[in-house]
Amino acid sequence: MIQIGTAGIGSGIDTLPEMEKAGIKVAEVEFVRNIYMTNEKAKLLNPIAKKHKVQLSIHAPYYINLNSEEKAKVTASKKRILDSCERGHHLGVNYIVFHAGYVGKMTREQTYENIKNNILDLQDKIKEKKYKVKLAPETTGKISVFGDLDETLDLAKQTKTAFCIDFSHLKARLLGKINYEDVIKKIKHYKHIHSHFSGIEWTDKGEKRHIPTNKKEAKLLLKLLKKHKVNINIINESPRTWEDTLMMNKLLNEI
Repeated sequence: MIQIGTAGIGSGIDTLPEMEKAGIKVAEVEFVRNIYMTNEKAKLLNPIAKKHKVQLSIHAPYYINLNSEEKAKVTASKKRILDSCERGHHLGVNYIVFHAGYVGKMTREQTYENIKNNILDLQDKIKEKKYKVKLAPETTGKISVFGDLDETLDLAKQTKTAFCIDFSHLKARLLGKINYEDVIKKIKHYKHIHSHFSGIEWTDKGEKRHIPTNKKEAKLLLKLLKKHKVNINIINESPRTWEDTLMMNKLLNEI
């Protein structure tokens, strides 16, 4: 099954009923700038989301680096992830999406080990606190940042997390030379996949910014996902997330 939804839920109280009316069944709560929601608000929204049949996920703050040479920054990064997990637990979300870290002056191998060990520590803390959420490190768009497709899949396997495939980020990392079918063949055997999609601009360093979704490209991706019978949620991260989500859902119904 393919479910397509928005990046952001607005106030939640008013937006979730509108999502149900529009046939939107998934959405991502954006904590990318700050964790703006209290536990009390999360507890309030949980039954509303369930009532309107919208499965939520969370995007944790951008300010996360599990490979920093500064211990204080790693500690702060872990706190942001755990705070997102706490809100997510009360909100009833499934995935906590985050960008794992920067490569910096280290080798990619050293970076991988540091991030892996820090995620294993986070997994232990999530288990201790009995949060019912899944960590989902995301494929990233800048070449200097940890998180190409293979790194992300290997990390998820070794740390027993979920993952988030951002198709647009992968396109930017590859400077536009993405083969969607090759990506899908690497992930189609997973029971369920969380993902992001939108239009994207890039430079020789990778991602520059998200832009409105290209209809032709969206149709190609949806056709391939349907062909390979992939069970996937797609969060549309376009600056026109609502309009582009509706457009993609219309395309999906026509395929």
